[in-house]
Amino acid sequence: MDTAERLIRSTQELLWERGYVGTSPKAIQQHAKAGQGSMYHHFTGKPDLALAAIKRNGEELRAEAETALSRPGTAVEKISAYLHREREILRGCRIGGLAQDADVLASDELRAPVTETLDWLRRRLTAVLAEGVARGEFTADFDPAATAATIAAVVQGGYVLARAARSEEPFTQAVEGAEKLLLSKQL
Repeated sequence: MDTAERLIRSTQELLWERGYVGTSPKAIQQHAKAGQGSMYHHFTGKPDLALAAIKRNGEELRAEAETALSRPGTAVEKISAYLHREREILRGCRIGGLAQDADVLASDELRAPVTETLDWLRRRLTAVLAEGVARGEFTADFDPAATAATIAAVVQGGYVLARAARSEEPFTQAVEGAEKLLLSKQL
């Protein structure tokens, strides 16, 4: 792994663990086993490196979600695969956590990949659910966009509840509740 890659991966980990303010250039360099000169050779500074890490987080989240959502099966099976995919629940969401970071929110540039990723997720969930509607899988009053927003909110809220309780149980319960609501709209 080259130095730039180590710096990005280290920044991803530290942002997830400490947030933007708690992720100092020195901590990044130590975690990446890279010198200050190497860091500034590849990136103009902490904001530039954080942006690369946040974009990478978004790419990885989209790839993981897409694996679940593009599998064969009904809309409910695809959404269930997404809801139950492997996660580090007690660490929270790498993207959703940044949506709660005041310093990330204050920067249009840093906030953009967070917003883009969460918007992509809602659109992708909506598309899967709309496919289910087109195949006659859901009741006539089913709203794919509203349901997609609810699913995204349940996952993000589930992370918050689990972290606050220091237990995966609230996340699991939230996801199972969302799945039961979705199943209740099936024909």
